[in-house]
Parts: sequence; C-alpha cells; structure tokens
Amino acid sequence: MEFIDTHCHIQSAGRSDGERSTSETWAKNPVLTATTLAADAQSAGISQLVTVGCDLADSRLAIAVAQAHSHVWASVGIHPHEAKDYAHDEAARAAFAELATQPAVVAIGECGLDYYYGHSPKADQLVTLRFQLELAAQHDLPLIFHVRDAFDDFWPVFDDYPGVRGVLHSYTDSIVNLERAVQAGLFIGVNGIATFAKQPEQLAMYRAIPAANLVLETDAPFLTPAPYRGKVNEPKQVITVAAFLSNLYSVDLSSLAATTTANAKTLFGLK
Repeated sequence: MEFIDTHCHIQSAGRSDGERSTSETWAKNPVLTATTLAADAQSAGISQLVTVGCDLADSRLAIAVAQAHSHVWASVGIHPHEAKDYAHDEAARAAFAELATQPAVVAIGECGLDYYYGHSPKADQLVTLRFQLELAAQHDLPLIFHVRDAFDDFWPVFDDYPGVRGVLHSYTDSIVNLERAVQAGLFIGVNGIATFAKQPEQLAMYRAIPAANLVLETDAPFLTPAPYRGKVNEPKQVITVAAFLSNLYSVDLSSLAATTTANAKTLFGLK
C-alpha cells in the first residue's frame, strides 16, 4: 500500500529556526530531524509527503528539505497568523513570490483566513490571501487553504479566482461548507482530529466527504491521532488516520490508500 502525507511541517524538526510554534513543538522530541522523519515515513509506506511553509523563512526551509529528499515536496505559504507582516510589506511579498518557481515547490500555502485566534487583523488576512491566490493563478499551482471560523469571508474571495484549485486543510467545519467545497472541486484534508472527534455531527461530516475529494494529512508535529495523543506527531502517523477512516467508511484499507494517493497525486501533480 502507498500513502501520501499531503500536509506536514518537518522542515524545522531538530532546528531552532523555522516557524516559532512548530519549532517549539518539535523541540519536545529533539532527536527528530527532517531527515529521520522523512526516512521513517518512507519505511512505513508513505511514498511521498508535502512539507508546508507558514512564512517566508519557513517556506525557504521547506524548499531546502524538499530539494534534499527525492520523496519530499514543498508548499510555500504565508499563514493567516503571519499576514500582518506581509500585507503592507511589498519587499517581503516580492521575496516570497520568488519562491513559487523554485524546484520541488508543488503548491502555495498554507494560506487563508483564521478568525478563531485573530493573530492578524482580518483586513491583513484578506490582502495576504488574495496575494497568494494571484500567485497560484500566475504559476498554475494548487493552494493549501487554512480556514477557521471564516468561511463567510473566504467564499467570496475564492469565487473571485475562477479556475483555482486546492485543498481545505484540516477540515472540521459544517456539511454545508463541505458541499460547497466539493462543488468547487476542492479536495478535503483529514488528519488526526478525526480520530478523536466525539460529536455525532462532526463524524457525520467526515462520513459525508466523497472518496474522490479525500486526501490524508498529519499536520505533524501537531494533531497527533489517537491512540498516540500526547506525543509529537510524525508523518508516518498518516497510516493511523487512514486506518481510522477505513473503519469509519467500512472500506478496505488498501482501497482507501489507493484512492487517497491518487487524489493527492492529482492535487499536486505528482507521479
């Protein structure tokens, strides 16, 4: 069986730089590095993975890791939490835009809107989201979207860019927004949150995801799936997510692996 982790952040493992909260989480298990994580994932059956940037420096690290490992790809992004540092800085946006053409870059993101935490003003988030949508359209790249408590503002912006494609990362929202995403041709990223979801409506939402739109992710080092809660998450745990979903959908694990792997290859243009 072949699996793909469509969303992780291994670039700052074992390092003091990179996006701050990610680096601090990896530091809880300091023996882990991007190289060991990539190797362990490959040994477990994860044939490819996408390591995702959250700001300019973090995206540069993601590219470096991807270029050093043939089965690792990079996505370059400005997370909505960091939008305030880019919305009014033309030089920073120009430097970021140069990353889109670097070898091993397969997507733009994670980008989007996060009104739950509000680390950046809504106006700055919207400006930075549009900037990345335009960059993706310019280079014909898919996007990795992070949307939390913000779909009412996200959809009007998304609709301004017909033809863009991508994935709603770490999806936990309503069936209504799920149906709209599916109609728009977006993929839906599911990670360890599903394994410890308790509410019937949330499990119903996961069951409603069409197989043709489902991709697997870990968001490592975050969102460790049950029964490994409390430990730093790793890309190899995408198989734990897959096993949970195969039971939820009452489908064979090998069938789920084949479907989600094909979806991931379609999404990112992987071989």
